[in-house]
Amino acid sequence: MNLLDEISGCRLCQGAFGYEPRPVIQGEYSAKILIAGQAPSLSVHKSGKPFDDASGKRLRAWLGVDEQQFYDPSLFAIVPMAFCYPGRGKSGDNPPPKVCAKTWREKLLREFDEVKLTILIGQYAQAYHLDDFNNVTESAQQWPTLLPSKIAIPHPSPRNFHWLKKNPWFEISAIPALKERVDLIINS
Repeated sequence: MNLLDEISGCRLCQGAFGYEPRPVIQGEYSAKILIAGQAPSLSVHKSGKPFDDASGKRLRAWLGVDEQQFYDPSLFAIVPMAFCYPGRGKSGDNPPPKVCAKTWREKLLREFDEVKLTILIGQYAQAYHLDDFNNVTESAQQWPTLLPSKIAIPHPSPRNFHWLKKNPWFEISAIPALKERVDLIINS
């Protein structure tokens, strides 16, 4: 059985969050860009389509791509730290359960061997993928040294409005560099 099919059938968290498991993942092993996010939102859980929410709209704008490009699995692999909606916490969605990454992540990342850019969204993906992770702001500020192979970005959630307001350099400097890198990969 294909690893992506195994993940789609995963039931590790059955009964843990009050929702039936519905793993959400996208990609072909030949994908050029890997998006490492946190976990699906409730909207994504319901639709089964990654970033099918306000966060996805902002993320596509940051990447400079349309929906057709974004949902092309030969271009974008969307591989969150957890594949199912983890339920709601006090101040937003619960963190991705660690069992998901422990079970699937390394095996899965080995399969995506043509990735030219990994986009690390939010603290959980950054903590996993960056050896020197301290916080999202510091990781995002490292964009000039992480590119061309990686970039760390805040979560594109509307809830991060205050972070974006406090860090205008991100949309002024990092986003144009990200768009340029994505365009180069997609059009080469």
